[in-house]
Amino acid sequence: MEPVHESLPVDVRVPLDSIKAVRTFLAFNNIQYRVMIEDVQDLVNEERRWMVKYHAVSTDDFIYSNYHDLESIYSFMDMLVDENKRLVSKIVIGQSYEGRPLNVLKFSTGANRLGIWIDTGIHAREWVTQASAIWFAKKIVKDYRKSRTLKAILEKYDIFLEIVVNPDGYKYTHTTNRMWRKTRKPNPGSRCVGVDANRNWNAGFGGEVLLGELLLCCCCWDVNGPGSSRDPCAETYHGPSAHSEPEVKAIVDFVKSHGKLKAFVSIHSYSQMLLYPYGYKSTPAKDKAELDKVARKAITKLQSLYNTQYTYGSIIKVIYQASGGTIDWTYDQGIKYSYTFELRDTGRYGFILPAYQIVPTAEETWLALMAIMKHTKNNPY
Repeated sequence: MEPVHESLPVDVRVPLDSIKAVRTFLAFNNIQYRVMIEDVQDLVNEERRWMVKYHAVSTDDFIYSNYHDLESIYSFMDMLVDENKRLVSKIVIGQSYEGRPLNVLKFSTGANRLGIWIDTGIHAREWVTQASAIWFAKKIVKDYRKSRTLKAILEKYDIFLEIVVNPDGYKYTHTTNRMWRKTRKPNPGSRCVGVDANRNWNAGFGGEVLLGELLLCCCCWDVNGPGSSRDPCAETYHGPSAHSEPEVKAIVDFVKSHGKLKAFVSIHSYSQMLLYPYGYKSTPAKDKAELDKVARKAITKLQSLYNTQYTYGSIIKVIYQASGGTIDWTYDQGIKYSYTFELRDTGRYGFILPAYQIVPTAEETWLALMAIMKHTKNNPY
């Protein structure tokens, strides 16, 4: 088990009443640092001011350059289906702990197709992922008839898009705590709520190395160790058992029942990375050479639009050990092209990425997604 790589920055969110103590600790240990966000709440307040509550009558007048609440996203999905019945349908693969539907958009041109899965929002506070997925959905219906590449993909594959994997958590980020990460199921015997749904999969489930009691936030991973945590109050709490979270179990059941998914892409923020298995062990994936080649091609396409710089590689090599993760499980299920994106940025705004960056983020990420989907189409294995 490897420690966090020394070359990576560590982002620490410090409560107001702890600032003096943290500064003293850093100075005493000669640790260099810089303040990236002076007041997180100021950014949250500004983000709220830009969020306009309105009722779109079609997906053409939907505002893609803005963040939206859960009800608006559900409404968007229904409108998209109504407007494109021959191409798009909505399937419900389960319900969240609080009873919300786990909606998936299915883009399909025929029966008995192979499948490509894309999901966003497994971590509630990563708003740019859900916002980007909305843009992806509209992009697919707009480009289907004019993009020969996309049309060729859809003639062979269905595309499944789950925009909000963790609706309870996402709702909570809008009503109570903008920085909430986990699900919202209570943990018996603990005052703390929720599970890290990206540590709840049966792939090295429960792997843990404790590094004292210090909880640091590095990029999007919020580690209590390089694997996961058994502490219900930790950001990376893995849950009582693998697939204990209904939001995770729904995807597990769908993957197993479908049986023909050939690519699985789970999208997070932030860090600007494209990652592939493994995270829970240092043994290279048997398809490492091909996964690496496709990742390099994808980030090259992404960079071509706005020159956004991405790093790529296996999770354990690029970041650190992370057990119980989504794409490790899907890869072990035989889905070769299993990838995780970490979208913009590298920490200047972090989870509170300004809304004006939504569309550029989605546009560049779409180029990378197309590279992965095109390769999948041409190499169905």
